[in-house]
Amino acid sequence: MRTIITLLWVVWISLITVGNDFNGSLFIIGGGSRPDYMMKEFIHLAGGDTSRIVIIPLASQSPEETARFQKNELETFGAGSVHYLLFDTLTADCDENLRVIRNATGIFFSGGDQNRLTAVMSGTSLLEEVRNLYQRGGVIGGTSAGAAVMSEIMITGDERLAEENDEPFSSIRRKNIITAPGFGLIQNAIIDQHFVERKRHNRLMSLIIEHPDLVGIGISESTAIHVKEGNRFTVIGENVVIVYDARNTQQQSDDNRGNLSARDIQLHILKSGDTFHF
Repeated sequence: MRTIITLLWVVWISLITVGNDFNGSLFIIGGGSRPDYMMKEFIHLAGGDTSRIVIIPLASQSPEETARFQKNELETFGAGSVHYLLFDTLTADCDENLRVIRNATGIFFSGGDQNRLTAVMSGTSLLEEVRNLYQRGGVIGGTSAGAAVMSEIMITGDERLAEENDEPFSSIRRKNIITAPGFGLIQNAIIDQHFVERKRHNRLMSLIIEHPDLVGIGISESTAIHVKEGNRFTVIGENVVIVYDARNTQQQSDDNRGNLSARDIQLHILKSGDTFHF
């Protein structure tokens, strides 16, 4: 009997800790302008005036210019110390870069093209150090492209089935949305950014129907989600966050045209201060 009870306890502990491998938090911004109070909250999460924040601006077309601007922004808002890293695939894992990340309390990924960021960092020891920082209690932030890389399945911004004259993402069809492996800091959702402003509903709905075990989170500009313990988030900012949940849907697809269908998708529209539990 004692053996059975022990086994049940082990199973219970394993169930409640699934998806909760990280002790830190994520601060994921949907792009656009960043209100002062939002960035001050990121600095607060990183340690306030004792924070050690590292900017990784490699998604930007002008990474050094972007990094200098954001360094000044964070210092103006009260960050303790702010550094930025510029590197390529050959220099990513140099000792100095790894040391800087190990000593950091927060990381901030700049906007631009998320594919540039994953091309340089995927598979590196540097990315492992970023994950280690998150695991030991640090905060990982990012905006726009820096938001897209957070999820395990990353939206690249490209599609397969569009005709030359089509509007971008004008259909909801299977195998249309091109994804790539992201950084996997959030494992139970797919992140989309600039969401309401750029009307990106079709591409996120397509993905959550094809990946019904994941929640789709569309973050508006000037808005962020603060993800805590890997299983809940709170909205902060000027606009809204849209959540699509297809985990309890009945899914079908048209074999001839590839049109996706799903019944009973849940839709949540969340304003600043609202909380969502995965």
